[in-house]
Amino acid sequence: MRDITTSKEKLLKKIRKALLEKRDNPYPQLEDLPLYPPTEEMPEVIFAEQFTNVSGQFIFCEDELQFIENLLTLAEERKWHKIYCWEPKLQEILNQFEYPHYETDKDFEQAEVGFTLCEALIARNGSILLSNGNMAGRRLSIYPSVHIVLAYTSQMVMDLKDGFKLIKAKYGNQLPSMISTVTGPSRTADIEKTLVLGAHGPKELFVFMLEG
Repeated sequence: MRDITTSKEKLLKKIRKALLEKRDNPYPQLEDLPLYPPTEEMPEVIFAEQFTNVSGQFIFCEDELQFIENLLTLAEERKWHKIYCWEPKLQEILNQFEYPHYETDKDFEQAEVGFTLCEALIARNGSILLSNGNMAGRRLSIYPSVHIVLAYTSQMVMDLKDGFKLIKAKYGNQLPSMISTVTGPSRTADIEKTLVLGAHGPKELFVFMLEG
């Protein structure tokens, strides 16, 4: 007689049989093992490699003067004129060197560059941990076609869990309502499987890193 058992029934039988048969865990120490192999590379090096692999642009600066010089060079090459910066700490740096920028959202629909800080840099996957816990809010890292992040070496961590620890230490029980990770420029391949950058956000993403 021909077996008319369906594939679904066969699968359910296998599951029932596996549930009835009690076996010892063949990997009792699995949860205690590290997820990633140990590495001697500096987190900054790992981040730079991972970040550039996802089309991010990483620039290490020895001091604020070198940062401004690099920013001036980029702005001249790309013909940026409308750079928006809403965070007092960043405004202080730009004002110190008399770098022109917008401190309000006037004519924000014409913004070319959004300039923000971040909560942490995640070395393992080259991601930036952002929140709306600062004056940049939600818009400045999403709307302009270019997003520039100024980060410090003290914000570099290996894994996402370490980044959340920094946020917890900073905000305590008053966590921001938005916490997100950004891994490279916005992208999609939904249309004919063709990769398009800047589909849902910035087309370019820069990270400037300073000691501190």
